[in-house]
Amino acid sequence: MTKVIKLALAASVLVGGLSANDVIKGSGASFPYSVYQKWTKAYYKATGIKVDYISKGSSKGIKDAKARQVDFAGTDKPLSPKALKKYNLYQFPGVVGAITMGYNLPGVSNLKLSRSAIVAISEGKVKYWDNKLITNANKDLHLPHEKVTFVHRADGSGTTFNYTYFLSKVSKNWRHTYGAKKSLNWPGRQHIGGNKNTGVASLIKQTPYSVGYIDYADAQKNGIIMAAVENKAGKYIKPELKAFQTAAAKASLDPKKDFYSVIADPAGANSYPIVAATFILVPAEKPQMDKKVTAFFDWSYKNGQEIAKSLGFVPLPDSLTNKISKYWEQKEIK
Repeated sequence: MTKVIKLALAASVLVGGLSANDVIKGSGASFPYSVYQKWTKAYYKATGIKVDYISKGSSKGIKDAKARQVDFAGTDKPLSPKALKKYNLYQFPGVVGAITMGYNLPGVSNLKLSRSAIVAISEGKVKYWDNKLITNANKDLHLPHEKVTFVHRADGSGTTFNYTYFLSKVSKNWRHTYGAKKSLNWPGRQHIGGNKNTGVASLIKQTPYSVGYIDYADAQKNGIIMAAVENKAGKYIKPELKAFQTAAAKASLDPKKDFYSVIADPAGANSYPIVAATFILVPAEKPQMDKKVTAFFDWSYKNGQEIAKSLGFVPLPDSLTNKISKYWEQKEIK
C-alpha cells in the first residue's frame, strides 16, 4: 500500500468519526476518578473507543474546560447557568457520591462524630481527642489525650466545596466566616493538606490521631476507617451505599437550570449527611465531539451501574438520566 493511499484511508476514518488512535480527553475532579476510570476501561472493551480522564481536581478541570484544553471536564462544584452562558458550556451530572470523615485513631474502629464536633474540628477548635464534643457521642470508647490533626485538601477541590457547603448548612458561624469554597486558608494550627483525594488518603494513613474529609471510594480503597456521622435528624449514619442512595433520592436536579444544584445535608432519618453530585462540562461550540462524550456517559449510565455501586457511588436513576438525555437532544449534542 502506497503512502498516498494510507493517508487517504486515514483521512476517511477521521471524517467518519474517531480513529483507532483518537482519544476523547477529559480532566478534573478527583472525587469521581475511580468510577470514571473503570467506566472508561469497560467502554473501551465494549466499543474500542478510548476515553482518557485525568484526575486534577475540580478547579483545574473547570480551567481546562474554559480554555478548551479537553473535550470534557469533571467538577464537583456545579457552575451556575450564568457562568455556563458566559463560558459557553453545557453541564450535566455524572454520578452521586459521598464524602466521609476518615480517621487514624489506634484501637478505635467505631467512632461517631456529631455535627458540632465536625465543625469544631474543621475550625481548629478541638485540640485533643478527649474533647467533650467528641466524647459525648462516644461514651463507650476510651479516647486518648492526643492532639487531633485535621487533614484537608491543599488544591482547589470540589470535594472541599461540598464539604464546606455542608459545614455552612450546619453552622451559621462557619457560613458567615468562611462559606463554601473550593480552597480555604484553614483555621487553627493542627492541620495538614494533601493534593487530590489520594493525597488526603496518604496523609491520614501515615498520621496517627488524624481525621479528615475524603471521598468514600478513596477511603475504602486505602483501608481508611470512616466515622458514623450525625445527620439532620440527629441519627448517626455509617457511610454505606444504602444511606447514600437514600440521601441522593432527595436531590433536585433540574435540566432547566443546567442541573445546577448542591446536595448537602439532606432530610431523612436514614440519609447520610455529606453527599455530592459530580458534574460534566462540555463546550457548546463542539457538538460533534460532544456527541462522542455524551455517547460515553449514556453507555455508562446504562451499563456501568454495578461498577458505580461496587465503588460506593450512587448510579443516577432512570428518571434523571431520561431528563439528561432530553437535555442533550435540546442542546443537539446527542
